[in-house]
Amino acid sequence: MKVDTKSKVLPFLLSGFIILLDQGVKEFIVTHWSGTRILDVFGNDFLWIIHVRNKAIAFSLGHNLPDSLRPLLFIVLPIIVLGLLLGYYLKSKEFFGFRRWLFAGIMGGGIGNILDRIFRPDGVVDFISVKFYGFLGMERWPTFNIADASVVVCCIILLISSFISPKSVAIKPSKKEAAD
Repeated sequence: MKVDTKSKVLPFLLSGFIILLDQGVKEFIVTHWSGTRILDVFGNDFLWIIHVRNKAIAFSLGHNLPDSLRPLLFIVLPIIVLGLLLGYYLKSKEFFGFRRWLFAGIMGGGIGNILDRIFRPDGVVDFISVKFYGFLGMERWPTFNIADASVVVCCIILLISSFISPKSVAIKPSKKEAAD
């Protein structure tokens, strides 16, 4: 199967867009938003824009780790994982069509948060807080950002798409990709 390089590289425009959007909004939040200021977007306490920092990873996992261990676990390890995923993506025949764009969304989100961990010593900038109505014992979902949302949404859709046969979906490998 010969794969067109352009069709594998083009989705990384989405990665770049996510990184730029994520970092741009985070910069706005850092420079224009105090931590205690809450913007209730839809009323009824559903969606807040609030500036918080997270020195750990998702759900504040690892916040009790020693400062000396955090760079290894939260910067070096994710860079290695993203590098391995990229290598797999470039060599694999499993990524085609829409799945490439989902992979690029995951990469863009991952890079967005790694940039925060490298260049923002106070932690990753989180600013989206959503009411969770007591589901799973949480009144509000842990505060997140655009990069987090991109990773989670793209991972979920990619996972769902892995259970669907390419023959049963409208998005199929191109004739060029399917040729052996």
